[in-house]
Amino acid sequence: MEKRDTPRATPGGTADIRVRRIYDPPSPDDGRRVLVDRLWPRGVSKERAELDEWAKELAPSDELRRWYHAAPQEHAAEFADRYRAELAAPEQQDRLAALRARAPLTLLTATKDATHSHAALLLELLTGP
Repeated sequence: MEKRDTPRATPGGTADIRVRRIYDPPSPDDGRRVLVDRLWPRGVSKERAELDEWAKELAPSDELRRWYHAAPQEHAAEFADRYRAELAAPEQQDRLAALRARAPLTLLTATKDATHSHAALLLELLTGP
């Protein structure tokens, strides 16, 4: 079975943050479970999701999400740059810092390839220098 979560220690090595698909069953080592998609995932009840938080404000804007999904292969590199720019806003930096402080946590996404998604970019920002 393919391992789908990507744990990383935060700077200082005191907390654990990972990315997983929301369709995967919850794990005892998930910590706080935080959905980071703007839209609620299809076919997942709120009970089954076992969420602690829905941080949809940290997901890509609707405009950016629609633009990316129109041609994901062509837009991948620019999407990453534009999403990082959205997250550079002061209010987003405050949200990232607050989320980081709640670790250990698992960032959840409905994206089919969680390791190549906006959630993986969030993980980089949360665990990077």
